[in-house]
Amino acid sequence: MATGILITDTHCHLNFPHFDEDLEMVVGRAREAGIERMLVPGIDLESSRAALKLADQYAEIYAAIGFHPNSASSWDDDAFMALEQMSQHPKIVAIGEIGLDYYRKGAPVDIQKCVFREQLKLAHCLSLPVIIHNREASVDVQEMLTDWIQGLSNGGSRLTTRPGVLHSFSGDIAQAQWAVERNFFVGITGPVTYKNAMQIQHIAREIPLDKLLIETDSPYLPPHHHRGERNEPAHVAIIAGKIAELRTVDIEDIAQATSDNAAILFGWRKID
Repeated sequence: MATGILITDTHCHLNFPHFDEDLEMVVGRAREAGIERMLVPGIDLESSRAALKLADQYAEIYAAIGFHPNSASSWDDDAFMALEQMSQHPKIVAIGEIGLDYYRKGAPVDIQKCVFREQLKLAHCLSLPVIIHNREASVDVQEMLTDWIQGLSNGGSRLTTRPGVLHSFSGDIAQAQWAVERNFFVGITGPVTYKNAMQIQHIAREIPLDKLLIETDSPYLPPHHHRGERNEPAHVAIIAGKIAELRTVDIEDIAQATSDNAAILFGWRKID
């Protein structure tokens, strides 16, 4: 889907085995679709290293490093030190994907919370924004982020103006407003294109454009006409198109605004 515009996918797991056989073609299709920036997050130590390897290999790919809540049981002091060391690479732009997941519960809740807290501390120390995973854990996520933001404010951290993004947002409008009021960005994924996704469509329409990011979460959450298929970064243009329709603006406006927002959050050069 060539769009003739430049656009950013701020969350795609190109470091997953789903792309082992045809990664070069996937990146090629992203380029053809005008995807000029892609952010690949880690979910554990191995995938964080793989994300960094991709960032070294492709100019348009940047990386985030961290432990997903479902990987929390493999966290230890060595993991903290390894992430801290990797963070010195210039293409590491965030700590993530981190947070809480009370749906799958791949790790006990107390361990998830502990690892989440440790990584929030790391992000503060490194002045790197966070990519937040929240599944059926909004109360605890908001409580822990509130404490973290207070610590940022007390310490005079520049992260107070750009603390991170709530990835693949699936909450309600009140939760979105809570995030925006605290300077978080809200990440919108493929489900915004689904016919009955009224809540996320309402959020995509109503939240300030300067707090919006678009993500594929590849290989997951494909947009409507690709449901049942492996998702990939080229499809982020479909998400941008749907949001443009919802907001009655041109797709170029959504592409430019979300790309600018990504540059502000992650500190890379804006797309001209």
